[in-house]
Amino acid sequence: MNVVSRTLRRVMKPAAMRALLAWERIESGVSYDPTSSKIKANPYEKYRKLRALDPVHRLRLIDGWVLTEYDHVNAVLRDHRRFSNQRDSKGTNYGDDADYGGESDYTTLLGMDPPDHTRIRSLVSKAFTPRAVAGLQPRIQQIVDDLLDDIADKDRFDLIESFAYPLPITVIAEMLGVPSQDMDSFELWSNDVSLSIEPTVSEERAIRIRQAGEELFEYFDSIIALRRKQPQDDMITALMAVEDEGDRLTHQELLAMLLLLLVAGNETTRNLIGNGMLALLRNPDQLQKLRDEPDLMDNAINELLRYDSPVQLDGRRVVEDLEIGGKQIRAGQRVISMIGAANRDPSVFTNPDTLDITRQERSHMSFGRGIHHCLGAPLALLEGRIAFASLLERFSSISLLREPEYRDQVVLRGVNELWIEVQRPPAAPTETPSAQLSALSR
Repeated sequence: MNVVSRTLRRVMKPAAMRALLAWERIESGVSYDPTSSKIKANPYEKYRKLRALDPVHRLRLIDGWVLTEYDHVNAVLRDHRRFSNQRDSKGTNYGDDADYGGESDYTTLLGMDPPDHTRIRSLVSKAFTPRAVAGLQPRIQQIVDDLLDDIADKDRFDLIESFAYPLPITVIAEMLGVPSQDMDSFELWSNDVSLSIEPTVSEERAIRIRQAGEELFEYFDSIIALRRKQPQDDMITALMAVEDEGDRLTHQELLAMLLLLLVAGNETTRNLIGNGMLALLRNPDQLQKLRDEPDLMDNAINELLRYDSPVQLDGRRVVEDLEIGGKQIRAGQRVISMIGAANRDPSVFTNPDTLDITRQERSHMSFGRGIHHCLGAPLALLEGRIAFASLLERFSSISLLREPEYRDQVVLRGVNELWIEVQRPPAAPTETPSAQLSALSR
């Protein structure tokens, strides 16, 4: 269980929590409550208020600070020397890494600083090259086509359950070499483990997270043992084989990397598809523009990532006393970089609350910055491009049946369901045999 979860549970008594939030409001005119259902449904109104009144905001629920300006977020995420991801004796940073059963040996890349981070990322990058990702395009297209074929007789369906959820989990499972008969268990483990990076989890969820992590590690242990005897053309075999000047991943490092690939390769892409399609449906002019100008697809994917980021925040621990925006930050405190807020900073993006798939301004932060920039970004972009292009080609009309609810999460943002109604292009007329003979005789 991470430190923020423990801390928040200690202050969850309504009276104590109200007092802390009131303290924040007195100090700055605004408060930030990550447990608020209103914020989880729409955090952007709160981001605007924080940015306007207190862009470097003292978070009293933990010993930390919340940053909502683009330049502040950018500076923190790029500065790994003064802002650490390393796990400490107190636990983990807010929204950075998980504690899977309290085993510190299983810290992932997200919870490391150089030189450990540099070494492991260098090794993993050898098996996760852009060329390797590009080679996945035909298979991803086939998976997308198969999923859409499965709903060929449906005019109304939940896009998350039918498409956005199974697509990335199938892709990452196949990359890792998970047998198809194990997919059901793999999906359940992925859902539970993904909750581990959330700052607020109930005791019941914490038990599920720990159990899922233990079961997943046992499962990967068995797969690794099989691959040692019979190597396959998959990511697990590749990660076992990567070497740099005699250096290899340890067994614990390999397990942690597989877990990270599972969570990062599944949750973020599912949210990109769900959040992105919802944004397009709420902005039909942009949806039509994308239909009319399919060459805008790459630009559109990046705008969808900016507009409603699948990852909303990233936490760091301050290494030395320093100043941000005129505020004195002490060593040991936590700084929460609000990626979703930075992506809508009006000093950087013109009309930031407007979806504009032709936008050409500075890049979004949805894949992070610096040494922790998302290793799987090329894969997410490829899956998103194929997914949206195929959806628009397969369906001539897509409409929202009802407003969705967002999942009860703060770090990862996505909807539970996305019910849509679709229409398909009319089938091409089939010529009768007599018409075909007539054409041949001409």
